[in-house]
Amino acid sequence: MAAFRARFARDPRRIAAAPGRVNLIGEHTDYNDGFVLPIAIDRRTVVCIDWSPDSTSHIHAADLNASVDLPALNSLRPDASINIKVDADAARIRTGSWVSYAAGVLANLAAIVPPLAARGVDLTIASSVPLGSGLSSSASLEVGVATAAAALAGASITPRDLAALCRDAEHRFAGVPCGIMDQYIAAMGRHDHALLIDCRTQAAELVAMPGADRAEVVVMDSRVKHALASGQYAERRETCRAACRVMGIDSLRDASPELLTLHAPGARSPATLSPVEHARARHIISENARTLAAAQALRAGDLEEVGRLMLASHASLREHYQVSCPELDTLVELAAQVPGVFGARMTGGGFGGCAIALATPHAADRLVREIPAAYRARHALPHGLDARVFVTTACDGASVIA
Repeated sequence: MAAFRARFARDPRRIAAAPGRVNLIGEHTDYNDGFVLPIAIDRRTVVCIDWSPDSTSHIHAADLNASVDLPALNSLRPDASINIKVDADAARIRTGSWVSYAAGVLANLAAIVPPLAARGVDLTIASSVPLGSGLSSSASLEVGVATAAAALAGASITPRDLAALCRDAEHRFAGVPCGIMDQYIAAMGRHDHALLIDCRTQAAELVAMPGADRAEVVVMDSRVKHALASGQYAERRETCRAACRVMGIDSLRDASPELLTLHAPGARSPATLSPVEHARARHIISENARTLAAAQALRAGDLEEVGRLMLASHASLREHYQVSCPELDTLVELAAQVPGVFGARMTGGGFGGCAIALATPHAADRLVREIPAAYRARHALPHGLDARVFVTTACDGASVIA
């Protein structure tokens, strides 16, 4: 609220917040119609909003100390062809910039909410979700902006529809062909629960997390930045599509170990997978099975089994999907050596970002104390940076808070 007051010299009319997330297991399965098991975390993006005195929308990102002025929201297009004002300099909506995420959500809302098409908004964004760390700061921003703007306009939009609207904005404006998971958990998270999401049907089932006296989730930020829009994410998505064409299926959700063997490199089948296609498909098939098994183990309170599945997930992401990196591998290795840690794995798109661990409270305390120094001994980070390690908990999704 302070940032809004400083920028616009008045109080906002609505304030909304949306959380970041960590995915316990089920990585890169969402855009393959598979299963994921995320939790919303206690780091969030807060959005303050009011109607603008004119038809121009004024958006300020407090953490970046950056501002933009947007023309009429119903005139924004995903081809980045609209000139905008960025701190008095003429610029364009650059694909993948923070502006593209916020502008895309507002444009999509303006298309279905008449008051937003006719008026501009004054809006500030502030976030405690670390940027570029694989904790879905982008979806947190999108869902926060959408929740605040919908509340301002008096629009009633279901969390599922809100998540879909935000994902479409990320596809078209930010240029990231993401799945539904990040927006879904940001909109629909529940306190003390994970959310088992079937990304084909978009059905979601709450799965109770263990009590804090039994286990805690520890986030270990490598401080290595990644950019999903750089092409690695899209490349893997296309490889998965290519594997489906070879096997004659619509999605890797429909693949099985037997089908994978039938079309393996060197098999007698008329159509065979390349080694890379085979490895990518192998990860998706096994990861879907691990995710369903992990949800069942959580329901049964079998944390040792959950931890085993997390470690197997990381090994597959490292070896078959090849989205890990030395820094993430180090964090997982260091965590797994601590007594009381059930399991650990990278979380998020990969190529840097965060790893997570499921640990007893005592082991979680050790990770927070010991991981930064042990990590520093193996990896040189830019001056002033260190591994960021903290305990988080499963939280509620987006809400209007004032």
